[in-house]
Amino acid sequence: MAPPAGPLAGRHALITGASRGIGAATAAVLGNAGARVSLTGRDTESLARVAAEIGDSDKALPLVADVTDPASVSRAWAAARERFGPVHILINNAGQAASAAFAKTDLDLWNRLIAVNLTGTYLCARESIGDMLQAGFGRIVNIASIAGLRGAAYISAYASSKHAVIGLTRSLALEYATRNITVNAVCPGYVDTDIVRNAVANIVSKTGRGEDEAMAAIVATNPQRRLIQPREVADTVLWLCQPGTESVTGQSIVLAGGEVT
Repeated sequence: MAPPAGPLAGRHALITGASRGIGAATAAVLGNAGARVSLTGRDTESLARVAAEIGDSDKALPLVADVTDPASVSRAWAAARERFGPVHILINNAGQAASAAFAKTDLDLWNRLIAVNLTGTYLCARESIGDMLQAGFGRIVNIASIAGLRGAAYISAYASSKHAVIGLTRSLALEYATRNITVNAVCPGYVDTDIVRNAVANIVSKTGRGEDEAMAAIVATNPQRRLIQPREVADTVLWLCQPGTESVTGQSIVLAGGEVT
């Protein structure tokens, strides 16, 4: 079989939360750019389907992993290395969202969002950085949120976790700035994913509004009055990973239809 062609040919990219939405779109885009991709998530069937759409086993590897569990992360990375070699590109996409008034944000909700959104990002970056240092090349892209730059009412736990991801992004970018490793955050507004569909359902159930009215409320902060598409996020990730962006590091790139933070 001929080696893959494209700007990421010869690179091994690992994408977390890759079974649907932004993660699945990113895996497809990076695979199309020539990378061999390892896909992690918790839904075995969905991961297998996404991997099959990208290519055969020489191109894409689905791996069940819990990013909040250090042992699970280590096992998945070991399997990924066994198939495709060292990890050159890490896309920290796995995440959860939930809304609640602050007074009703209990410790379980707080700990769950911090564990997935922040600790998961830390564990996956820590597991990957040795590979990148040895290779003399690394690209880490953390999928954060516009909420990580400005906050919002009723999402204190989520916004706090994403603010922390941006802080981690900036710190790692500075620590590895001379090692040909870039670390950036992509900060979308509302994206057309299951998370937004669940948010619409939550608004409908709590307020009695219709779905159209609930969706209009969600996109009202976007000057373009629309949801961001997963492919738009994936294309931004690709840009940060391919040649020509070596000087872009420590940045928080907003995709929100012109919303100013």
